[in-house]
Amino acid sequence: MIIEDVNIEQLDEIVKLEKRCFSMPWTWEQLKSQLKDSQHEFICALDGETVTGYIGMMYVLDEGYISNVAVSPDHRRQGIADALIDELVSRCISLKLAFVTLEVRESNAPAIALYTKHGFSPVGRRKNYYALPKEDAILMTKYFER
Repeated sequence: MIIEDVNIEQLDEIVKLEKRCFSMPWTWEQLKSQLKDSQHEFICALDGETVTGYIGMMYVLDEGYISNVAVSPDHRRQGIADALIDELVSRCISLKLAFVTLEVRESNAPAIALYTKHGFSPVGRRKNYYALPKEDAILMTKYFER
């Protein structure tokens, strides 16, 4: 497995993965806006040339906000999400962020367990944050020593 910055040529594959993983997938244009720049980190895991997972984050000043985390259903339980989160956390530390935060469906116990394992803690709830189906989000945050 290789972890690298997402490039524009990989977006078509990521759009397909979005459609497999989410009830309201992001569009190609929305994903393009997440490509690495002075306010975004967008990394993927590769098996050969195939994108098996990705994670994106926007950051402002010392605050990080994870947008999407996805792993292909065919490649789950192989440590891909762990590797992506570890790499993103490393980048957060390099960027000297105070914290990074994300929302997760309250029913997504595997994702909540994954984030907890990586030091994220529940800090709040967003009522009816998700649609299709309507569901609350648990807001989880990881704080960094400064």
